[in-house]
Amino acid sequence: MFMSEYNHTIDAKGRLSIPSKFRSVLGKEFVISKGIESCLYVYANEDWEKFEQNLTSLPLINKEARQFARFFLAGAAQVELDPQGRILVPTGLREYAGLKKDVVLVGVGTRIEIWDSEKWTEECAGVDMETVTGAMAKTELHI
Repeated sequence: MFMSEYNHTIDAKGRLSIPSKFRSVLGKEFVISKGIESCLYVYANEDWEKFEQNLTSLPLINKEARQFARFFLAGAAQVELDPQGRILVPTGLREYAGLKKDVVLVGVGTRIEIWDSEKWTEECAGVDMETVTGAMAKTELHI
């Protein structure tokens, strides 16, 4: 399980150091993909396989389901840690998430999110927990 947040930088070649606590769960190879809110998602291979099975089981006759699956599957890449514990974030994914230099890696249960540092600050500042908890009260989540 992933949790916590870490501030890092991407170098000029697009390499990003992965925190050791995350590396111990991810292993040497894992998947990075587009995320919903202009961030990137990182999955351990076994969690990606479960997610991929869910995506490929969506009804083919549903246009939104096809678009949803396309978004994640076409926007995904297998990456491998180098000896220094870094990955090369593909150019297209860096551009999609607006990753320039300063980034934040956020542990979110079964995945890691990679955010441009400024976008992450804006995302956090825009959260109204009273509204969020009100919306969550309508789900089956029990805290």
